[in-house]
Amino acid sequence: MRIKLSDHFGYRKLAKFTLPTVAMMVFVSVYGVVDGLFISNFVNETAFTAVNFVWPLLMILGAFGFMLGTGGSALISKTLGEGDEKLANKLFSMFLYVSIALGVALAVVMGLLLPTLLRAMGAEGQMLADCITYGRLILCALPAQILQFEFQSFFVTAEKPTYGFWYTLAAGLTNIALDALFVVGFHWGIAGAAIATGMSQLVGGLLPLMYFMRRKNSSLLRCGKMYFNGRAFWQACLNGASEFLANIAMSVVSILYNLQLMRYAGEPGVAAYGVLMYVNFTFLSCFIGYSVGVAPIIGFNFGAKNSEELKNVLSKSLKIIAVGAVAMLALAQIFARPISYIFVGYNSELLEMTVRGFQIFSFGFLFAGWTIYASSFFTALNNGLISAIISFARTLVCEVIAVLALPTLFQALGGNPLDGIWASIVIAEVVALIVSVIMLLTHRKRYNY
Repeated sequence: MRIKLSDHFGYRKLAKFTLPTVAMMVFVSVYGVVDGLFISNFVNETAFTAVNFVWPLLMILGAFGFMLGTGGSALISKTLGEGDEKLANKLFSMFLYVSIALGVALAVVMGLLLPTLLRAMGAEGQMLADCITYGRLILCALPAQILQFEFQSFFVTAEKPTYGFWYTLAAGLTNIALDALFVVGFHWGIAGAAIATGMSQLVGGLLPLMYFMRRKNSSLLRCGKMYFNGRAFWQACLNGASEFLANIAMSVVSILYNLQLMRYAGEPGVAAYGVLMYVNFTFLSCFIGYSVGVAPIIGFNFGAKNSEELKNVLSKSLKIIAVGAVAMLALAQIFARPISYIFVGYNSELLEMTVRGFQIFSFGFLFAGWTIYASSFFTALNNGLISAIISFARTLVCEVIAVLALPTLFQALGGNPLDGIWASIVIAEVVALIVSVIMLLTHRKRYNY
């Protein structure tokens, strides 16, 4: 029996409704790691470093997909809760068409600016050439990438979270198969990995678009004629501002980490950080997936003015995240060395550096889940400002200060400055959690949760 947004949710129904989205986000993170895995083991360390160096710039552009997906989903689910299905579908169509146009424009502009930006960040020689090759090939599929990020939210709002998982699975398997073919079989190197990723994004972005454009689909949403509502579009951008800022900030912070690591450890430090970020995204994707999966339920009940269900979902969600946080930390500590070995087992010194970083930064998992959920919770309530404040505190302010100050502090105290870099993530998560708790308590009466 299909679960509806209007249902009452116990633990079992929450798990059943959100599990496909959690699985989808985990799989997205896993197949996002595939390029790095193939390049690290079948090309060379310079190419692996190049991918990690240019990827933050590409993710800045992909952030528009997260913004329109989460912000648009919040507005659409609220509209559905108010009973206006016709308007909800018009808004849905608008977000998709605008995203395609935006993706084309951003791809052209970034393609022209990419070499200049990379040189300003410190890339040179073969690493610069690899960055440009990988980046420009990935940009060819940017419109599809933006759509793929949006559909992660829209499938849940359409009451079809399982469909989102299957399309993501198809995209991931495409990436894995083509990486094996192009990188290992044809020896196309970093270019082969980029082409494989781009083609997988076409699968993840265009196939769902074709599904929603069908007149007869069994979901709540359908893509119809072009429609533009400037006020609604602006509201969706404000709603999704936190996710946009979070992804922008994450990319900016990653660039800053790379610069600090180049200063203290050179290219091996950037390679180690790349492994940690792959693992970090994979682990945090469980929290992100749950938050994305439960957001339409919150938005629907907010639109329907069902405060009792808001309280119910929030209470159960916080308990679920608490259990998940402890489990994540335990798994990270147990598997720090095996996971690091998969990527950098060919270099014993790099392996030890990566394992050390893994053991320190994984303590951030104890705190990150609540902050991710709190930001998504306020987005679903159509309060983009509060959501943005939480995300901004988590991914930019705290981490920037920490990654600039802690290495120097650790070194002055006779410690390893690299430990200060790894600890920066943990410090940022703790401060962001405090901000999240304050926001949840402050706005409790306003939303009656």
